[in-house]
Amino acid sequence: MPTQKTTQVFSLEGKPTGQVALPPVFDTPLRPDVIKRAVLSIQSHRLQRQGRDPMAGKRTSAESRGTGMALARVPRQKGGGGKAAFAPGTVGGRQAHPPTAETKIVKAISKKERRLALLSAIAATGSEETVASRGHEVEGVLAIPLVVEDTLAGLTKTKEVEETLTNLGLLTDVYRVRESRNIRAGKGKHRGRKMKQAVGPLIVVAENKGSLAKAANNLPGVDVVAVKNLNAELLAPGTHPGRLTLWTNGAIEQLGKLYGEGENA
Repeated sequence: MPTQKTTQVFSLEGKPTGQVALPPVFDTPLRPDVIKRAVLSIQSHRLQRQGRDPMAGKRTSAESRGTGMALARVPRQKGGGGKAAFAPGTVGGRQAHPPTAETKIVKAISKKERRLALLSAIAATGSEETVASRGHEVEGVLAIPLVVEDTLAGLTKTKEVEETLTNLGLLTDVYRVRESRNIRAGKGKHRGRKMKQAVGPLIVVAENKGSLAKAANNLPGVDVVAVKNLNAELLAPGTHPGRLTLWTNGAIEQLGKLYGEGENA
């Protein structure tokens, strides 16, 4: 039987306080193909289906005048100089192939694939090579996977969260996100959004009571989530696995209870 892996638990000051056993979910093989399918499936549920009024562009008396008049045979309004209407390509005419609201835009994925994607995304957060390849600043991070005491969940002020991230070596990655916001803001228009920025650290707690999430809201790129609400998109934004993740000790324990033996559970 293989030996169970362990990692250090750090205090909010960045000092090691003990060890915690990593659940078998961190041994799940990396499957970027399945992770991508799961993330795209989640994103597709936020899309709004488009449709058109069946009578759009058709509310007119326009009729074709037929042949023999040295005119194109498009429908023309009666009176008003014979203005073309109704047909595709005419001003105010109907669309040739309008979108229909019945179109299926949700990308389906099976429960087994969705579970495998989640477990694989969780395991990717424990690989320093995968996290670094995603673009995160990992040079000063104390450990990967990074586990901290449960007192982190009780923080209520942004300054306290910022100090904790500094002690754990994560604030450099927050600065990277802030710089990306400033750089991209000067590159022209961003359609459909005010600003585009990189993604920073993810904080996973055993229970999200709201105070920590509110305190971390002022730090760009930082997200807080309860372990039971994890999904592939949070752990692999943009379909790229290996997000820099900070786990609380209680979240690691719940992870083992929720997912048992990993992909074989």
